[in-house]
Amino acid sequence: MTRITITRPDDWHLHLRDGAMLKGVLPESARHFGRAIIMPNLVPPVVTGDQAAAYRDRILAALPEGMAFDPLMTLYLTEGTDAEDVARAHASGLVKAVKLYPAGATTNSHGGVRDLDRVTGVLERMAEIGLPLCVHGEVTTHDVDIFDREAVFIDTVLDPLRRRIPGLRVVMEHITTEEGVAYARAGDETLGATITTHHLILNRNHILVGGIKPHYYCLPVAKREKHRLALRAAATSGEGRFFLGTDSAPHVDALKEHACGCAGCFTATNTMQLLAHVFEEEGALPHLEAFTSLNGPRFYGLPPNAGTLTLYKGETAVWPAKILTEAGPVTVFDPGFPVQWHVEG
Repeated sequence: MTRITITRPDDWHLHLRDGAMLKGVLPESARHFGRAIIMPNLVPPVVTGDQAAAYRDRILAALPEGMAFDPLMTLYLTEGTDAEDVARAHASGLVKAVKLYPAGATTNSHGGVRDLDRVTGVLERMAEIGLPLCVHGEVTTHDVDIFDREAVFIDTVLDPLRRRIPGLRVVMEHITTEEGVAYARAGDETLGATITTHHLILNRNHILVGGIKPHYYCLPVAKREKHRLALRAAATSGEGRFFLGTDSAPHVDALKEHACGCAGCFTATNTMQLLAHVFEEEGALPHLEAFTSLNGPRFYGLPPNAGTLTLYKGETAVWPAKILTEAGPVTVFDPGFPVQWHVEG
């Protein structure tokens, strides 16, 4: 296959930030994606329905004229979250999910949850109304190795939570391990899992061998090669429980190339080209549409997008090395190999 047309894709995990950064990076997602689940970990975080509505207004105000893009808003779960505010925001159609960050797990997560028992009432209300919980699935205790955080979280936090509140719809975000793949596969219709573009390409050697590569550093961190291969098999399988969440996370270069560099890979610009390359390598181009355009809407109870997107194979693709924003330059993810796929138009 050298040409494929699919339903316009969605991104079920996206960071847009705010202010000058939002204005600079939003067009990179809106160019190819019809919708995206927008992460709420701003400073301060998006905790209430009113805050989510205001953030959505800022996103739409930053959208360039002529571009169509629907930001799907989320709320940042805290131990003070009001269950009825969450329910009202969901009933209005504004909020599509609530995000659980274990405190300290990633960028701007310090206001996250430390004790799940303190949010049981909110989670039970979410189960009643069918509102999904998007989970950053890592424990943050210092005695757990960073490469084991996801597997330990599944065993000690996620599985007990789902057994305690069996009706709760859960998205395991950016899974990175074969344990994550296996747990998602064993779940029922209330469990879904997103996989990022960069975790299909990177293993931990890419970050560390030959010198530290700050633009490959992300959280959850890339794992061993066996885990990358498990993710590729899951993403390209066509199975309905797996769908795209890029976790595209812009940071200015000055904060990435730093003694304590920020975690995140910025993939909004070239994700669809990279995915076409990966799916072609796996002999699975016919399953690309399911992963990017159909499985996510089905899980969230939304219709697929009306439009289409066409990819074709040609000369070696070239994309900008950096997106220049008023906040500073943001480096676009470089896969480290040539890609021949292009997005038409």
